[in-house]
Amino acid sequence: MAAIARAPRNAVVLIDGPSGAGKSTLADRLLAAWPTDAVPQLLRLDDVYPGWGGLAAGAELVLNGLLHARTAGHSAGWRRWDWASLAQAEWHAVAPDRPVIVEGCGSLVGDAARHAAVTVWISADDAVRKRRALERDAGGFDAHWDEWQAQWERYEELEQPRQRAGIVLEAG
Repeated sequence: MAAIARAPRNAVVLIDGPSGAGKSTLADRLLAAWPTDAVPQLLRLDDVYPGWGGLAAGAELVLNGLLHARTAGHSAGWRRWDWASLAQAEWHAVAPDRPVIVEGCGSLVGDAARHAAVTVWISADDAVRKRRALERDAGGFDAHWDEWQAQWERYEELEQPRQRAGIVLEAG
């Protein structure tokens, strides 16, 4: 929380790590503990990925549509992915004067860290992560775990997100 206390009023916080590591839990706790004078907007990359094969595409959409646009002073936001219709849905504008927390696999893609006041990497043991992710989604993730994990491993190898994080956490 000390990093948040020192961050600017419209800070961007990026939380990256593999599936099931605890990114959503950390984001929820950060949101609850945030100083009340500037309540952050929360973006979960799960709401952006264009389908189960969309880790890289979702990360790029947030990088360009939110982070680059916000830094350039343009209208910034993201388009929700409708998992039921398998199509893009409504646009969500992100106010430039309020903080924003972005959590999800791929949030430290490219030069994303350059646009953030706080960058976090969170990880956990692979067996623990898999159990958490599959339990969380009550069977909805089971058939897609291997595909998602392969994308994650490619992203991690290419992007080296852990090295881009200012804060590194190992969840239990």
